[in-house]
This record gives sequence, structure tokens and C-alpha cells, in this order.
Amino acid sequence: MDEVLQFLKEAKTYFLATADGNQPRVRPFGTICKYEDKLYIQTGHVKDVYQQIEKNPKIELCAMGKDGQWLRLSATAVRDDRREAREHMLNEYPSLKGRYSADDGNCEVLYLKDVTASFCSFVCEPKVVRF
Repeated sequence: MDEVLQFLKEAKTYFLATADGNQPRVRPFGTICKYEDKLYIQTGHVKDVYQQIEKNPKIELCAMGKDGQWLRLSATAVRDDRREAREHMLNEYPSLKGRYSADDGNCEVLYLKDVTASFCSFVCEPKVVRF
């Protein structure tokens, strides 16, 4: 898990894919943190991405790293409605505090479960991590 977290932090931006009915949707994301031994992402309750995850919590993400390596990750996103989890994310990303607060009813944090992460490149066999 820590290797996945480090890769995503270093990449700074990853692309999150959801399903919107039968249409895939992909958008850039930048939030990732570890809380209570789980990886968390953050979004707004009013955003389409959150509505899509509510309907179908299966997500995928992809990030490009250094030296031509990339990460592909599939997981189930699970809402965590605890104030402490939202506060932790906002403390990890203080720049979000201009748009979100832990009690605004809009800040949503989701942890990733049943994760399969593949570190890939054109020169090596994929390394797969599950947690």
C-alpha cells in the first residue's frame, strides 16, 4: 500500500475513471492519503463523479510516473462519513480548505477497498500489489 501511495503522491495527478450508465468518465484527480491503514480520495458531494460512484462504486485510476513507469489501480470506493476522516484529508491538502470544510455537507472522502494495483512499464513485467 505504501508503494502505491508514494507513487501517486510523486505523480501528483492521476486519472480516475467511473461509469456513467454505459459511458465511461475519466477526470484528473490529485488527492490521495493514508488514514487508518487505508487509502483515501476526496471529492465533492455535488459533483457528477460522486454521484457516479454512489451508483457504481467500482473505480479505476491510472498515473504516469518517472522513468516511463505507470500505475493502474482498480478498487471499490467506499464512503466514510466520519468527520475525522474528512479533517484528515483536509489537513493533508490544506489548499482544499478554500472550497471544502469537514462540516459543509459537500466534502466527501472515500477509502479504497479490494485494491489491485499494477506497476507497469514497457521494459518490465507488471508488478501487482493487492490490499
